[in-house]
Amino acid sequence: MPRGRYSLHDPHDHTPLAEERFHCAPGPSGWRYVSQLTTPSGTASTTPGGAPRAGTAAGSVDLALDDRGRPIRLELHASGWQVRAAALDGVTWVRTDPTGDHATEGNVRAHAFTGSSPGFLIATARLLRLTPDASATRVRLVAFTDPVLAPRTLDQSWALLTREAHATDNGPLAVEEYQVTALDTGEQHTVHISGDVVLSAPGIELEDLESPPSVFT
Repeated sequence: MPRGRYSLHDPHDHTPLAEERFHCAPGPSGWRYVSQLTTPSGTASTTPGGAPRAGTAAGSVDLALDDRGRPIRLELHASGWQVRAAALDGVTWVRTDPTGDHATEGNVRAHAFTGSSPGFLIATARLLRLTPDASATRVRLVAFTDPVLAPRTLDQSWALLTREAHATDNGPLAVEEYQVTALDTGEQHTVHISGDVVLSAPGIELEDLESPPSVFT
């Protein structure tokens, strides 16, 4: 069960946005990713006694996939907003405002969900299950955008460029390099994934990993 910490920042000006502490694991029926987000702690990184200064709670992610990579359950929290969602007649969600008085439902003919969490990159890779010799695959996603989890439908193209084994102290580490293209703008970026851990992606840095990534069969 990999556990670790990502730092999230603006991919353009590198402004720190949040830290995301996560754990994830495959199971007999799929894969689950759970994380807690905190805001940057400010200019001081430690308390007067030298201990790390904690940031403010900023939200959470709880995502479960079935054995085919489809989202069977998603729960997001951010800025008092909440989203509960799943793959149903495409994808379906309920978004609730901070007061809890109003909830809006949505449904789109899409394949899955995405957002700022690195867990969504793993989920999309698991859904597509690409091979290096395959052509790019188009996927339609519903993105829940920060800070109020507003839904937006977008189309991407994913291609697996390479799959290589890198030597480590704990044995070979399989790393996959994906090229992701936003089909509305043509903007491209690269994502490096090992098992169920994002090693690097725009706006995402893996800061700490307590155990090796899971190996998917």
